[in-house]
Amino acid sequence: MELPDGRRFWGKAGAAGLLAVAPDGSILLQHRVGWSHFGGTWGLPGGARHVGETAFAGALREAHEETGIDVAALRPRFAVRLDLDVWTYTTVVVAAPSALPVAVTDRESTELAWVPSHLVTDRELHPGFAAAWPRLRPHLGTDDPVLLVDAANVVGSRPDGWWRDRAGAAARLIAALGALRIAGVPEERSGDEPLPVVHRWPRIVVVLEGDATVAADRPGLEVVRATGSGDDEIVAQTARFGGSRVTVVTADRGLVARVTALGARTTGPHHLLGLLGG
Repeated sequence: MELPDGRRFWGKAGAAGLLAVAPDGSILLQHRVGWSHFGGTWGLPGGARHVGETAFAGALREAHEETGIDVAALRPRFAVRLDLDVWTYTTVVVAAPSALPVAVTDRESTELAWVPSHLVTDRELHPGFAAAWPRLRPHLGTDDPVLLVDAANVVGSRPDGWWRDRAGAAARLIAALGALRIAGVPEERSGDEPLPVVHRWPRIVVVLEGDATVAADRPGLEVVRATGSGDDEIVAQTARFGGSRVTVVTADRGLVARVTALGARTTGPHHLLGLLGG
């Protein structure tokens, strides 16, 4: 892809890279082979996206092809995008459970390393990554948002027969939330931020109560079973996460008042159902 000013970039559908962060804050960098674009510099594993491929899928695919990293062990957090109108580069930030084993598995790199974040700029960086790193680094230490779901209120917001099988209705909701955890949530852009966050993968916590508590867990979600009042459990979970990074999904006015007093935001069931496809 060639821009009007003569700059050239790989990928007719844009490109994506993976910024993997280990618990100690180190990040995975790739030393590019000399003959490649900006050869000899350090940057993120990644490359051109396939037509129709999401940035998340493209970043995982390219990173696995280039490093062999276990992508199933990575937890997506957020994505930022450089938008040049006719070409985009999306950086997908993921949390790794450790500095996972990696190896040079293709001819585009000569070395891979988990590099402490404070030492990243000691290396000769790819110009694109060098420009992005000062904007990316402050985001890495921030807490992920929490989507706290009042399952009883969401399930009860539509007349689909849930009252005949509360556990089944809760299981359907949990399955849909599992898909949302994988897909993530688009982020509304504001202002002229040159490298805006365009997608987030919030931590999803579902509170079940009563007959619904027998619904099964699902990987990627945290299912909390209230032993008493579901509302009391949601308030406790809101306090557990510090309030301000929590969005509670409920239409219960009394519960809304209680969680907003702790600093949380709220949204209604129909907003969530819209994200879930109805």
